[in-house]
Amino acid sequence: MHELASSYLPVIIFIGIAGLIGLALLVAPFIVAYKNPDPEKLSAYECGFNAFDDARMTFDIRFYLVSILFIIFDLEVAFLFPWAVAFKTVGWFGFWSVMVFLGVLTVGFIYEWRKGALEWD
Repeated sequence: MHELASSYLPVIIFIGIAGLIGLALLVAPFIVAYKNPDPEKLSAYECGFNAFDDARMTFDIRFYLVSILFIIFDLEVAFLFPWAVAFKTVGWFGFWSVMVFLGVLTVGFIYEWRKGALEWD
């Protein structure tokens, strides 16, 4: 049991040193930083003009639907590039697996289209 604990000693030392460095980096700005706040510096910045509405206002659900649609097609491209590179070696099983994957994505896209998620009135 002593050998097992001693084999983890470098990991424990590394975690301890990393924790000390992290704590030092969190505390150092409060000690070293130059403190001279003024109203201009403490004001909220919002694209060069003053805030005109509450930050906690509700968003239209279409923003979320479009973002989900973007993530879906972004992931589709991320999965299609390796498949296209290894197309000759994946065989028929790999081909039909990707066709099922694309079919599910197409059904999702048609569903969003029919629900009107892509319409901006």
